[in-house]
Amino acid sequence: MTNYKGYMGKVLFVDLKDKTYKEFPWTDKDRERTVGGKIMAADILLNHIKPGMKAFDEDNWIVITTGPLTRCKSPSSTRFNISTISPLTGILTSSNCGGPFGRRLKKAGWDAMIITGKADELTWIEIDNDIVTFHDVPEMRGMLTGEAQKKFASGNGKLVIGPAGENKVLYAAAFSGERAAGRGGVGAVFGDKNIKAITAKGNQEPEIYDQERLDFLNEQWTNQLKKHPITGAQLSKLGTAGLVAPMQAHRILATKNFSEGRFENFEKVSGEELTEKYLIKNGGCQTCPMRCERRVMHEGKNVKGPELETLGLLGPNLMNDDLAKIIKWNYELDELGMDTISTAGSIAFAMELQEKGLWDSGLQFGQTDNLTEVFEDIAHRKGIGDVLADGTRIMSEKFGGKDFAIQTKGMELAAYEPRGAVGQGLGYATANRGGCHLNAGYMVVLEGLGLNMDAYTPKGKAGLTIAFQNVMEAASAAGFCLFTSYAVLPWFLIAKPTSITTRLVQNVFKFSAPVLYIASKFPEILAVNIPLVQYPRVLNAATGMKYNVGKFLKNGALGYNTERLANIILGQPVGPKADTLPKRLTDEEQVSGNKKTKVPLDKMKKSYYIIRGWKDGAPTMHTLKRLGVRIPDCIKEVFPYGKG
Repeated sequence: MTNYKGYMGKVLFVDLKDKTYKEFPWTDKDRERTVGGKIMAADILLNHIKPGMKAFDEDNWIVITTGPLTRCKSPSSTRFNISTISPLTGILTSSNCGGPFGRRLKKAGWDAMIITGKADELTWIEIDNDIVTFHDVPEMRGMLTGEAQKKFASGNGKLVIGPAGENKVLYAAAFSGERAAGRGGVGAVFGDKNIKAITAKGNQEPEIYDQERLDFLNEQWTNQLKKHPITGAQLSKLGTAGLVAPMQAHRILATKNFSEGRFENFEKVSGEELTEKYLIKNGGCQTCPMRCERRVMHEGKNVKGPELETLGLLGPNLMNDDLAKIIKWNYELDELGMDTISTAGSIAFAMELQEKGLWDSGLQFGQTDNLTEVFEDIAHRKGIGDVLADGTRIMSEKFGGKDFAIQTKGMELAAYEPRGAVGQGLGYATANRGGCHLNAGYMVVLEGLGLNMDAYTPKGKAGLTIAFQNVMEAASAAGFCLFTSYAVLPWFLIAKPTSITTRLVQNVFKFSAPVLYIASKFPEILAVNIPLVQYPRVLNAATGMKYNVGKFLKNGALGYNTERLANIILGQPVGPKADTLPKRLTDEEQVSGNKKTKVPLDKMKKSYYIIRGWKDGAPTMHTLKRLGVRIPDCIKEVFPYGKG
């Protein structure tokens, strides 16, 4: 139980091997230190994993977590998280999802659940308040994600995998409704443990510390999000697909396996084209005022349309300008249960291998009529699909082409070409889970997709990347959609990009490293609450915790360092090879003759490590203790900087 409000006060522990369950100990001290979500999951896994542990080991835990704001009706607060060892990267992955499962898990009385062991038969785990029942469901083998969810009553929160998860495609996803916990292969770990589905239902609700105050702040924040140029206008009008055109303008649109940053026919796969020709209506997560989801028709069905990453990576990055095909593929990949980003990245790499004569897969840029069959082959590990199912890094180790294998730490990059936004390149390289645009800190919002800070200068990028990474870690832990972080930037900086104030702020950013260094080392100097940063104010009202901006940012730093320490235990290298990008992005000019158009990674990384309190990519013991990271006993075996 807990003395804090907003939480249910219980964590469920499920052992598939002997089909038992119990409550996992989790104290108020743990809640205050980690808040919830992905930071809670990272803390649990850090103190469970051992050197040499692998994704498909029976003792690898799946940790599903909510945040304290889940079910508290705050704007955009319905997210839940799945963390585990990734089969794609070999280190921790955390995959966030906006589907209804997290809300229903909490309504069943649980803040989180941990799963260990492996079932002998394909299994459905049914949670009904305090009762957990295990069902053998061999008849569900091979079911697509939509069909699988129809097997369960509408009052349940549902979390399922498709054929890709059953066949352990290394980037298989888990689905709740039409929303994916997509990155890092969590679906493959479900499949390895023989979990086809988890459902949750109940009749419980969290208590609120100060309901009147929370209602006031929720209304204030909702209005703030609706009035902001990004969260209130762009995302509502065009969804994330609206970023295609500005990415084209700023040379950020990944094209032909990241060999270019612009695509000649970008308008054909843009948000404007999607809205004009295919949009039925807007949709979105429950409690979200942004409504960024695109609803489209596919074969007579009203389905979720493609997001920016899917449009970019199945479009320009494959040299494809057929939007109708992308809508079709997006639906097919969701039904098969695969991450569209890693699927598309792996196919683009295979196309370039074909072009360079390194692997005869038959896949070619611009020739995409057979991709539906390729997706099926990947999901069922047939023919070339069996090779593509292992992802870009393993393919590059088998066939060559590492310099243009567009991945970091084994995870394929999102659709933002970092030679047109070098701070985003630093984020990709340092992101704990690999080539993720959000875990990277999403610096492109400052480098052309929100503000127009010099996209090619390394100045100020290290400190800003860390600040944004910390904000996103902490926001995710509380249960919020990361798009809410856009509204941390004052609206007038976005709405008036050429004003004197905006230009001044953008220039100040370049020289912000000393300030951000001090704020990183001494977050207590930010022991204030301001309306622009709503997260700690809402946390206070919902839970009764004493939170402020400084403590909120410290919580994000704790999460980032916890994940990094776990990765080192799992074998992530430290030193020059710790945080890298493929040479195409660091050594080749995007624009021939323009030296600025490659990522100056080493220069930025040096500053990044200093501000983070890391040495060669590893946090020092001083940094870990300052942040309050719960350090496991096995650290003595692997940690290189224990006395730093």
